[in-house]
Amino acid sequence: MAQTSPGIPLDTAAIMSLVLEGILYGFSVLMFLGTIWTIAYKRCIRDINRPTVAVATLLLLLSTAHVVVGIVRVEDGLVNHCDTSQGGSVAFFADVSQETFVVKDVLLILQTLLGDGLVIYRCYIVWQSAWIIVIPCMLWCGIAVFGIFTVYNFSRASSNDIFTSQNGHFVATFITLTLVTNLLSSGLLAYRIWTNERQVSGIRASKGKLPLLRVFVDAAILYSAALCSSIICFALSNNGLYVMADLHVPVISIAFYMVFIRIASSQHSQDYISTVLRGTSEIERRNSQQYPMQSLHGIYKQNDASLTFLPNTPKAHHYL
Repeated sequence: MAQTSPGIPLDTAAIMSLVLEGILYGFSVLMFLGTIWTIAYKRCIRDINRPTVAVATLLLLLSTAHVVVGIVRVEDGLVNHCDTSQGGSVAFFADVSQETFVVKDVLLILQTLLGDGLVIYRCYIVWQSAWIIVIPCMLWCGIAVFGIFTVYNFSRASSNDIFTSQNGHFVATFITLTLVTNLLSSGLLAYRIWTNERQVSGIRASKGKLPLLRVFVDAAILYSAALCSSIICFALSNNGLYVMADLHVPVISIAFYMVFIRIASSQHSQDYISTVLRGTSEIERRNSQQYPMQSLHGIYKQNDASLTFLPNTPKAHHYL
């Protein structure tokens, strides 16, 4: 029997989610290209940040696979099972044990684990302490465990109602743990950036505008908004949950490409400043005795102080 949950019909939800996911996927592809261009622009192959390229590519591959499986599922439900399946297309899309539905869930869980893992890793890089990420790591492990249980139960489900059955409890726990992990890790990350920027602002003539902090916060808000929408749909037993679940995959990619591009742009700015400083070092040495004043290095260091929250380690500057 098909679900009688309130909201849009399941066949309509499948078409809507595919269209909206396709639009967001297009944006994520453009941002992926922007990320690769920013990372590789005017750099030798050996100087390219390979871990970042690998993660960005993996995000794109998972998003692409999710879109492809979504297209196959919609075609299968609207064309191949339109008349042969009892209850028509609605019954097909309500069957959570369908192979395409299970595969989409696996891809969603992998994308979620990758996204949350990146946030936790950035939190560790900024704090330079393993103790600070103990709780986020435990939550991340919980996401993995409930994700596995969810996929397993979907593949063997006897009931198609994901809102009231045991499957629903796994889904709700998975979404809640993901939201808590994202908020906690992003909050710790933002707090560390804010406190360090405040210390830097105390010794500067003017306060910075925290450009990197805004990017981290915007990415966290975007991701959290999608998760909150899913929780609301689940609480209302609304079929819009299926739409939001499909949108999570490209949203995760977009949120992290935002950060990748901003960090890579900051690194390019630092490289430019280093080039300028090398070109002016000789002039500073000649004029330092005649005109005692603040060096250009100090000026550039002040202007670039919004990046001083980054630890002074090769690991931090290489992958954050």
